[in-house]
Amino acid sequence: MIQHDTFAGVYPAMTTPFTDGTDEVDHEQLAADARRLEDAGVDGLVPVGSTGEAATLTHDEHAEVVETVVDAVDVPVIAGTGSNSTREALELSERAADAGADALLLISPYYNKPEPAGQYDHYATIADAVDLPQIVYNVPSRTGSNLDLDTVVDLASHENVQGYKAASGDAGRISEIIERTREETFDVLSGDDGMTLPMLSVGATGTISVVANVEPVRTGELVHAALDDDFERARSIHHELGPLMRALFRETNPIPVKEAMAIRGYGPAEMRPPLTRGSDETLRVLTELLAELEADSAETRGD
Repeated sequence: MIQHDTFAGVYPAMTTPFTDGTDEVDHEQLAADARRLEDAGVDGLVPVGSTGEAATLTHDEHAEVVETVVDAVDVPVIAGTGSNSTREALELSERAADAGADALLLISPYYNKPEPAGQYDHYATIADAVDLPQIVYNVPSRTGSNLDLDTVVDLASHENVQGYKAASGDAGRISEIIERTREETFDVLSGDDGMTLPMLSVGATGTISVVANVEPVRTGELVHAALDDDFERARSIHHELGPLMRALFRETNPIPVKEAMAIRGYGPAEMRPPLTRGSDETLRVLTELLAELEADSAETRGD
């Protein structure tokens, strides 16, 4: 089980690969992706989150993806198990625990937009029932509402609620959560690649990252440099990766990151409907940026 202060470092928000020409989960490619990222030195993996197209997976597929990743690697696996239904989120959490997940990532309830009391009860119900470390996830752009700040602080006192993934873009709010939970067993992680360095500067411990699917080594160097207080090095890498970070969100995630992975040779960029392939312009931009990063890497190695 993950202990406090080990939600530190880089945790790629994994994509879910589908076989070429179908929307069936490609477990062979999934395991290969997991091993590739582990070999690159990531600190853990996060399958079946938003980037993993969890919203379109059946419950059986969801559990099978978690099991495949768990079986493929030795690093911690944080399974996305959120839903806007407390009952469904609990079932997904229990099945992920049975599949061997080390921790859970739970998006705030979307669409039905509960009030703060409902938000608290949603998370507390799962934390009471499933004895794994859990990360609450605030991403208003997808859920339509912000997690109430006081509710997050209250949840931090629950022994199983040990982290917060922040993707609101509100630096002041994130800083306040870090300030108010310093005495708890509670870590704050970036859920927005462009905000990772600013968040680390005020006390976040790492990132659940999209760009790390494509550039795991550089992302790890950025985060661990900042954690070691080498902010000059961290800033340098942040600016190297900045254009790619932005390009990966020029269309709906995970469309661009799947296209980038395909360009790098990590399987076909198949999406499950209603998501579609990236535009020609997105492919052009990604191809150019990835070539530049490859050239920079070759120059650094002296190739």
